[in-house]
Amino acid sequence: MVDLTSNTGGIISPNPFWLASAPPTNSGDQIKRAFDHGWGGAVWKTLGQPIQNVSSRFGGHTVRGVKAAGFNNIELITDRPLESNFREIIDVKKQYPKHAVIVSLMVETEDEWKDIIKRSIDAGADGLELNFGCPHGMCERGMGSAVGQEPKINERITSWAVKYSTVPVLVKLTPNVGNIVPHGLAAKRGGAHGVSLINTIKSIIGVDIDNFIPEPRVDKLSSNGGYCGQAVKPIALHMVAALARDREFGLPISGIGGVANWRDAVEFLLLGSNSVQVCTEVMLRGYRVVEDMIEGLTTYMEEKGFKKLDDMIGRAVPQYSEWGDLNMNYETVAKIDADKCIGCQLCMTACHDGAHQCIHPSLNGSRVPRIDESECVGCNLCQIVCPVPDCISMVQVDNGWKPGTWNQFTRGEAELRPKKGSH
Repeated sequence: MVDLTSNTGGIISPNPFWLASAPPTNSGDQIKRAFDHGWGGAVWKTLGQPIQNVSSRFGGHTVRGVKAAGFNNIELITDRPLESNFREIIDVKKQYPKHAVIVSLMVETEDEWKDIIKRSIDAGADGLELNFGCPHGMCERGMGSAVGQEPKINERITSWAVKYSTVPVLVKLTPNVGNIVPHGLAAKRGGAHGVSLINTIKSIIGVDIDNFIPEPRVDKLSSNGGYCGQAVKPIALHMVAALARDREFGLPISGIGGVANWRDAVEFLLLGSNSVQVCTEVMLRGYRVVEDMIEGLTTYMEEKGFKKLDDMIGRAVPQYSEWGDLNMNYETVAKIDADKCIGCQLCMTACHDGAHQCIHPSLNGSRVPRIDESECVGCNLCQIVCPVPDCISMVQVDNGWKPGTWNQFTRGEAELRPKKGSH
């Protein structure tokens, strides 16, 4: 048996799967249902001065028939009275004492932070998450990403929260910055016990081309919103890994952004996350998605011999390198399994129009393309467009060249193999 217990900056949960602060955590009844399905923790929908939300407020980005491959929202923080939220937090903690309830907060002045922190802790919060990431509506009022994009303000408000809190404080970082590391370090200087990232990305999901109005439409206007869902996972993984490998940072991380299944969760854990938060997939498929996530993670850990989460957290971080440190003499070429090939020739089109023109029609009349290995640079494009699993593989070539990096080459310490096609 493996132990899925998660510790994120002192916030303990029975497994690393948390609901992110969003519509799925808008009320106590919702969170109770989620805990019944197996979620280890929940970040309560952001509390602050209740606001009036708009209608409509969600938008989906469809890619090749896949609805909501990317998701957008222009919803803001809670529109329910604070008293109702705190009463429900008390009730949830009484019924589910072993599950983690983290309360997301967003207010302006130091006195407001002091008051809402005390009320959250009195209600039973196991931790606090400071919402420095909301990219719409609140940032125009000097909150959300307006704080997250300014390291000095981030540090100052974090220090207020840590001063008034008796439970762990996480800072939710905005991805709407050029480099996430200074913002994570600002949270650390402020005394944060950990960070969560990423929040949503500032975006316009689409445009109604008949009425000339961006989506989602509110009467005759729209606004930029926050982009999330599976499409943002690569951005989230990069930012999580950038902090995890920074030697000065060293804080626990709750990873967020495009987690749709257990494999996604494993990727975040391997790149340094102590827990993972999920929102969009729950909105699309419901709370029960966590059941497969727990089963999948458990099976994976058993197969890899991991007894507890700490055995796997960050295992991929040392392999995340700068481009100049990559082995320039490592070479692969594409191989097509003729028995699996269906003759669609998508690989040949992609290679000719978008890559290096090394895939050609068969010489014997077959629809199975042939590869000119002398021209193949191992770019992987053919493998990416191939619709048949494992039909195209990238195979290492023994080219006789010793490992050498670009950095070594520029210092005169290594010789790089010639490019394909050069003479």
